[in-house]
This record gives sequence, C-alpha cells and structure tokens, in this order.
Amino acid sequence: MPPVLPMLAKPVKSVPEGQHYEPKWDGFRAIVFRDGDEVEIGSRNTKPMTRYFPEVVQALREHLPPRCVVDGEIIVASPDGKGLDFEALQQRIHPAVSRVTLLAKETPASMVAFDLLALGDDDLTARPFAERRAALEDALGPAGRPPVHVTPMTSDVDEAREWFVRFEGAGLDGLIAKKGDLRYQPDKRVMSKIKHERTADCVVAGYRVHKSGPDALGSLLLGLYTADGTLASVGVVGAFTMARRRELFAELQPLVTDFGNHPWNWAAHEAGERTPRKNETSRWNAGKDLSFTPLRPERVVEVRYDYLEGERFRHTTQFVRWRPDRDPESCTYDQLERPVSFDLAEILTPDAR
Repeated sequence: MPPVLPMLAKPVKSVPEGQHYEPKWDGFRAIVFRDGDEVEIGSRNTKPMTRYFPEVVQALREHLPPRCVVDGEIIVASPDGKGLDFEALQQRIHPAVSRVTLLAKETPASMVAFDLLALGDDDLTARPFAERRAALEDALGPAGRPPVHVTPMTSDVDEAREWFVRFEGAGLDGLIAKKGDLRYQPDKRVMSKIKHERTADCVVAGYRVHKSGPDALGSLLLGLYTADGTLASVGVVGAFTMARRRELFAELQPLVTDFGNHPWNWAAHEAGERTPRKNETSRWNAGKDLSFTPLRPERVVEVRYDYLEGERFRHTTQFVRWRPDRDPESCTYDQLERPVSFDLAEILTPDAR
C-alpha cells in the first residue's frame, strides 16, 4: 500500500564490474500502485502525482498486471521524439485541470519501468533484483508495451560503458548499477549511479541571498558568452557552508551594480528569453522569489556540471575553484562538450540497439 519510498543510488566514479546496468533516466521517479481500475502514482517524496498524468494512468490500466507495484520513471520525449524534454515534463505539474488535460495531449508522458515490488498477493521486495527483473519482463514483456516501457538492462560491463557514452545524446543522465542479489530497500542508497561530470569556467553575473537573512549569499548566477557577445544565463552554484556564504556576500559587495548597467537589464530581457527576470518568481512555485542582485561580470568561477539542456545546465552545478586567471569574455559555450545526438527510440527498442 502507498506510500513507499524508492530505493536510491549513491554516486561512484566509474562503472563497477559484475553487476546489472541500466540507463539513468532524467524524469520524475514514480512508484505505481495498481489494484484493478484504481491506479496511484507516488513521487520520490511520496506525494501523489496521479492527477497530473491522466494519459499515463490510462496506459497503466491497459498494460500493467491487474494488481502490482512498479518502480520506474515518468518521462516526456522532445517534440521530434529523439530525446527527453525535462522542461516539458516539469510543466505537467499544474494545478488547473484544464491545463493538465491540454498538456496530456500536447506533451504526452510515458512510463519507464525498472523494478517490480509486488505482483498479485506476492511482496517481491525481499527477493534478489535478478528475480524481480525477470518477473518484470514476464509481466510487461522484455521491452514493455508503449507507452509503458521496460528499461534496457545489460550484464555486459563493456556494453554498459558504451551505453554511458552513446545514450547521453538522447538526454539520459548516465548509468545505474545494481547487484544481482540486491533486495529492494526503500530510502536506502544501495545502488550505484555513474553520471557524466564536466567542468566549465563561467562568469559570475549576480547572486541571490540566503533564506537565513540578507547578509548571506544563497547562490551565484552563472553566465556564458554566446557567439554574438551576449551573456546568457546558464545556471547557478550554491553549495557553500554558512560561514563561506557570509564571506562571499561581503566579498561581492564591491561588484554590485544596477540593472541599467548590467547585461541582464530589463530591456535585454524583453529582447530575448536568455536572461533572468528582475523580480522574477518560479514557474513551479509561485511563492518562490527569483529576484537577484546584479554584479559587474568580472569574476570567473569553475564549476562541475552534468550536461546542457538547451542552453542551460540541467542540474545545479558544484563549485570547484575561482579562476582569477581567466578573462570573463573568454568564458564561452565553445568550451563545453555537446554529446552526439542519439535517438530515444533506439534505447527503448531492443532490436534497434
């Protein structure tokens, strides 16, 4: 019975040998409970997501066994069907029923299943992963029944390393490694995840204050220069100790400027959507203030990032070091790796792989 916390993964530097390997999907983690026509979709933090994905609920009724619990990921494909579109997936979380209904047609979601926790009256969580995987394939078919898919899996470490490189082009996030005898352990980091890690030198263009008070830095806003000389907003970095937050706040005060003299002024924003808004609020949380203090773009910071989604870093970056030796104008998109394009359908169709 819901809620059930999902089993989690801890990061490792390289692909471990002798395990089972799956692509790491970049979507919403979801544990699905089905009992006849009743379907419940629980999120990673156990909050219900059922109402946001009516088309997925219908597909689950059609393709899952009558009584089961399945662990997986909800994804949305890009308009061309060749990759994942996480931004479109985020927009699916909307309070208005009319908007949810419209988006279910315009940006339909799919489910990728990767574990089976219960089937009929049988609790499978104490069984080894290898047995649960076999039961999942028996229940859904080796590749599932679209739009309910079964994630690819291999026990060949060389093939897994190849997937790690190739599948990134379709927007996947790396690999998950599971031991064959692994029991399902809710909220425990007992799997391994291997993610792409890269660094980039970025311009510090502003900051937001910390929730603890106005004298501590919350996050730094990062920019990169485009080919036409525009400073584009690419993401944030914000994992600092409280003592360092206060130090950085004081250090950055001499660089504070006004929006009229800043690359991300209001006129620049009106001309294009690459820059943060002044006094902006979050699309996903109307009460979250995204306004920021502009800085003269003179300091450079090296950050660690996973990959680009469009023109921005997909996840929050991690601080590496300051780069006083770098000229801010030299911080361009040219320094970034862009994965070779790869078709999502080839990942979800075994014969195509």
